[in-house]
Amino acid sequence: MGKDIWGFIECQRDYRDHEADSFWHATIDLDHLKVPRNYDAFGALFGVCDNEQFVPVAPVRGLPADVSNRVRDGHETTAGRSASWVSWTEIKRVDWDEESAEPDAYIHEYYLDPQGDWQFLQRHYSAPQRFVQLCGQSARIACHPGMHFPEGSQWIDGDQMFRVERLRRRDAVPDHEWGPVWTVMRTLAELHGDDDVRLVVWFDD
Repeated sequence: MGKDIWGFIECQRDYRDHEADSFWHATIDLDHLKVPRNYDAFGALFGVCDNEQFVPVAPVRGLPADVSNRVRDGHETTAGRSASWVSWTEIKRVDWDEESAEPDAYIHEYYLDPQGDWQFLQRHYSAPQRFVQLCGQSARIACHPGMHFPEGSQWIDGDQMFRVERLRRRDAVPDHEWGPVWTVMRTLAELHGDDDVRLVVWFDD
């Protein structure tokens, strides 16, 4: 059974005008932003799923002590595990070009653009048949070439290239999956402040 992510983006707002008291408000359910199951992202951000490619941005911290009631209720209703949270201030500091500690186990595919430059196309979780043929190994080995070939190994077939290389953090947390989350958090931070916006998450089994 797979592991899925749950959570909310919270925003801290003044409880009453001219008073120091404040509270956290659940602004949007992560489910509305359609964040998919991606164990690389879960590991790079929150240190779950036994993914050690990157030091996690916010390793399991538990729920914030002052979490909103809506978020606490959601966590209890889904029997959430491995809860954590991360502020927009912390997300802004992330080096998305940081490389993984080890070469990626999966093969990376590039294509040759009209200008003659190689452009990244996709990362394959199962070996394409053409790559199996090019590398001359069984499909079992070709599925995880980073475990069997040196970093930098590459196979070129016309305008197609397969390459063993390291991941960047942005590859593990792709913008087409997490961009909507960052956009909402950025917008709220512009209105309320970077430290007053946070993402609270948890996982199921």
